[in-house]
Amino acid sequence: MTDDRPQHVVRVPGSRRARLTPVPGTDPSPETGTSDEERPPPPASAGKGPNDQQLLRDVPPHY
Repeated sequence: MTDDRPQHVVRVPGSRRARLTPVPGTDPSPETGTSDEERPPPPASAGKGPNDQQLLRDVPPHY
Protein backbone atom coordinates (compact mmCIF):
# COMPACT_ATOMS: atom_id res chain seq x y z
CA MET A 1 0.00 0.00 0.00
CA THR A 2 1.50 3.34 -1.02
CA ASP A 3 1.12 6.51 1.02
CA ASP A 4 -0.35 9.21 -1.27
CA ARG A 5 -1.00 11.77 1.47
CA PRO A 6 0.79 15.10 0.94
CA GLN A 7 1.51 15.51 4.67
CA HIS A 8 3.04 13.20 7.22
CA VAL A 9 2.72 13.21 11.01
CA VAL A 10 6.10 13.67 12.70
CA ARG A 11 6.54 12.84 16.37
CA VAL A 12 8.49 15.48 18.29
CA PRO A 13 10.66 14.00 21.07
CA GLY A 14 9.82 15.41 24.49
CA SER A 15 6.59 17.00 23.28
CA ARG A 16 3.00 15.95 23.78
CA ARG A 17 2.05 17.16 20.31
CA ALA A 18 3.01 15.90 16.92
CA ARG A 19 3.44 18.16 13.92
CA LEU A 20 2.59 17.87 10.25
CA THR A 21 5.09 18.27 7.48
CA PRO A 22 4.32 21.12 5.04
CA VAL A 23 2.33 20.31 1.93
CA PRO A 24 4.57 20.36 -1.14
CA GLY A 25 4.25 23.66 -3.01
CA THR A 26 3.21 25.73 0.03
CA ASP A 27 5.07 28.30 2.13
CA PRO A 28 5.41 27.00 5.72
CA SER A 29 6.52 30.37 7.16
CA PRO A 30 3.90 32.01 9.40
CA GLU A 31 1.88 34.97 8.21
CA THR A 32 2.71 38.29 9.76
CA GLY A 33 -0.06 40.48 11.09
CA THR A 34 -0.27 44.23 10.93
CA SER A 35 1.79 46.13 13.45
CA ASP A 36 0.59 49.10 15.48
CA GLU A 37 2.30 51.52 13.09
CA GLU A 38 0.29 50.19 10.14
CA ARG A 39 -3.12 50.47 11.82
CA PRO A 40 -5.12 53.55 10.93
CA PRO A 41 -5.77 56.00 13.77
CA PRO A 42 -9.26 55.95 15.30
CA PRO A 43 -11.68 58.42 13.76
CA ALA A 44 -11.59 61.87 15.30
CA SER A 45 -15.38 61.96 15.44
CA ALA A 46 -15.49 59.20 18.07
CA GLY A 47 -17.24 60.73 21.06
CA LYS A 48 -14.99 61.12 24.07
CA GLY A 49 -16.67 61.14 27.44
CA PRO A 50 -15.39 62.72 30.66
CA ASN A 51 -14.47 59.34 32.19
CA ASP A 52 -13.01 57.52 29.14
CA GLN A 53 -9.41 57.74 30.38
CA GLN A 54 -10.41 56.38 33.81
CA LEU A 55 -12.28 53.47 32.18
CA LEU A 56 -9.26 52.62 30.06
CA ARG A 57 -6.98 52.61 33.14
CA ASP A 58 -9.27 50.50 35.33
CA VAL A 59 -8.53 46.79 35.57
CA PRO A 60 -11.23 44.35 36.66
CA PRO A 61 -10.57 42.80 40.09
CA HIS A 62 -10.11 39.27 38.73
CA TYR A 63 -6.92 40.24 36.86
